[in-house]
Amino acid sequence: MTETNKKYFNFLKEKISETFLEEHHGPKHISEWKGETIVLFQEDLFGKTNGRISEKSFYTYFKNEPKKLPRIDMLHLLSSYVGYENWNEFTTVYSGYISEEIATKKSKKRRGLSPAMWVAIFLPIAVMFFFTTQNNNEFSFCLFDEDTNTAITTIPIDVKILQENESPIYIKTDSTNCFTYETSEDRIRFVVQSPYHKTDTIVRDFNSNENKTVKLATDDYALMLKYYSDGNLADVNKRRKQLETLISNDAQIFQVLPNVTGIEMYSKTDFINKITTPTQSLKRLQVLDKEYQNGKVIKLKFRIQ
Repeated sequence: MTETNKKYFNFLKEKISETFLEEHHGPKHISEWKGETIVLFQEDLFGKTNGRISEKSFYTYFKNEPKKLPRIDMLHLLSSYVGYENWNEFTTVYSGYISEEIATKKSKKRRGLSPAMWVAIFLPIAVMFFFTTQNNNEFSFCLFDEDTNTAITTIPIDVKILQENESPIYIKTDSTNCFTYETSEDRIRFVVQSPYHKTDTIVRDFNSNENKTVKLATDDYALMLKYYSDGNLADVNKRRKQLETLISNDAQIFQVLPNVTGIEMYSKTDFINKITTPTQSLKRLQVLDKEYQNGKVIKLKFRIQ
């Protein structure tokens, strides 16, 4: 584990301890937790993130000094527990602290060195760092449902990385709805495919602080077809309740009519009925515009292609 990663992980362990001790009692240092405290932490982690880590993992990474970082999905989970979207956001927030601490240590070590010695030591490192950063851009994305604005964690999402003059690379999101990909390119193009969301092609330029979230539109036809074909009316009613919550009672809902000048207005109830019945017209439904206010849809325009 690099010095930088070790410091990031130690910061994360401190934040985990602070978060847990806000509502529970236990030793300040996570390495001192035992038995019941560990069980309480596992329950608190599941309650806040709907994810778990095993007791073996706890002892490996918190009770001992690990030689390497945990898997990225575990880092995403623990970062979410302390209030961050994922590990990438956590390290971005604390990068300033880490850089300052490392710079201070290096400054102390450099005292007494001549300028020539300083150049001899650090010039090769600078050259290596330059070429490493030039050749490795790490893109990280997390996938969310556009309607509910919640992470898509129930199923892994298929991601197809598109490469210039090369075959695509196929990967899947991890248990925290995210994926990471390294490339020498400054731009990434990928196709996101889900059984219950509309396929979309995403193009993003490299930026370590922005554009980490990708929102997918629900494919209501595929979703409702599954519910009806399974005879699962409970899920149909659950979807109806979701839509009842998402759409304002005063929402203005318009259908743009094809080949004519005009629109047709829908009530909230009629629109929900339309998109919770898996007809062929629902398969061709395309949302043209949506406006939100206080987390609810207040205006929606759609058409049937």
